[in-house]
Amino acid sequence: MKKYIILLVFSLVGFHSLAQGNKYVRINNEFYDDKRVHFGFLFGLSSTNFSMKADLLKSPSLSPRNFGFQIGGLANYSFNRFFELKSGINIALYDREITFINANGEDTNITRESTWFEIPVLLKYKSLRRMNHRMYVLAGSKFGIEANVKKNSSALSAQNIDLAIEYGFGFEGFFKYFKFTPEIRFSHGIANLYSAPSSTTSPYSNVSRLNSHNVTLYINFE
Repeated sequence: MKKYIILLVFSLVGFHSLAQGNKYVRINNEFYDDKRVHFGFLFGLSSTNFSMKADLLKSPSLSPRNFGFQIGGLANYSFNRFFELKSGINIALYDREITFINANGEDTNITRESTWFEIPVLLKYKSLRRMNHRMYVLAGSKFGIEANVKKNSSALSAQNIDLAIEYGFGFEGFFKYFKFTPEIRFSHGIANLYSAPSSTTSPYSNVSRLNSHNVTLYINFE
């Protein structure tokens, strides 16, 4: 009798494990990929600074990282189940600065707080969908126009048009009524934003090149 009880217990455990392994999972937005075009909106939080070329012997300098914020709309066009074109229009707020170290060891900071309109154009490669999620990578470019600059006595002079290359990766989670997509994206400006100051005695006159640099966490809703 004892032998049969042990056999029954093991049979029930095996059945339970099998049932758990085949547990029904609801497929949300099952036919999402049948539609070519999707729209949505996003929020972004950036770590931003300048990549800089300067005469460090005359004026040792650095560009510390500050935070930026983005909000915008997005549009995706699917070529097939693997490739997608992603674009949109973002409004971005950036606070970038350069710190110069004087000969006496004191720091001089010049900053540029500004609002940008940005248009990214990215090609996205998606993995196969597994139940309600999938991964992807993307790469492309971003065009930006500076719309407004906060004026102050220590303002940093710079160009107001930027072009950057971007790449990153993300995760798509499908829910009942929407798709939730967190994404990490790296942005490297290729346009020289440097604009010479009016005063030649400014330490900023020893800089010859400025490029934007961002690392951004985007939260997309579609």
